[in-house]
Amino acid sequence: MSRQDINRSGEMEVFVSVVERGGFSAAATARRMTPSAVSKLVARLEARLGARLVNRSTRKLQLTPEGCAFYERSVAILADIAEAERQASSGEEVSGRIRINTSGSFGNHVLAPLLPAFMALHPAVTLDISHTDKVIDLMEERADVAIRTGPLKNSSLTARKLGTARKIIVASPDYLRRHGEPLSVADRAAIAASAFPTPAPSRAGRSARTARR
Repeated sequence: MSRQDINRSGEMEVFVSVVERGGFSAAATARRMTPSAVSKLVARLEARLGARLVNRSTRKLQLTPEGCAFYERSVAILADIAEAERQASSGEEVSGRIRINTSGSFGNHVLAPLLPAFMALHPAVTLDISHTDKVIDLMEERADVAIRTGPLKNSSLTARKLGTARKIIVASPDYLRRHGEPLSVADRAAIAASAFPTPAPSRAGRSARTARR
């Protein structure tokens, strides 16, 4: 077994359980393993370390000096791992600057109403928001996040779907009185219309807005 294949934290958890529960059988019950599997794991651990950790000659489990030292370090390391996971999952305050680039319509109608609640939840975060409808180069514009509609073209960027937007066709009552209501795709193609063009990629001018609590 290569060093990369060894689950060191798993070995430590089993060994700590053996010590704290006073034997292989009790540890096996707690870890939902067989006593034989626990015994073999500790034996493999001892072989890898080149040191005996427990004396098996008596009915009562006895740690060797090396076993005592390894137990104490294992307890500390497992506690550090648990603390690191707690901090990463929810515990620590989020802080720093986030540069967001989004279209004007999305920024004004969707993003802006969410900002007060976000800033109240994360007061140490500063948002630098720029509005443009053009496709930008994130690296060139130094943007952390870009919000756009449509599929992501071949790219090394990571995308996450935020929602679904529908396109609709609207007309004023006066227009329909003068031109009639289109009933087919062919009718739509024949009538005058205004649409939002899709901008070509280019360097976007910044219209920055910084939000902080």
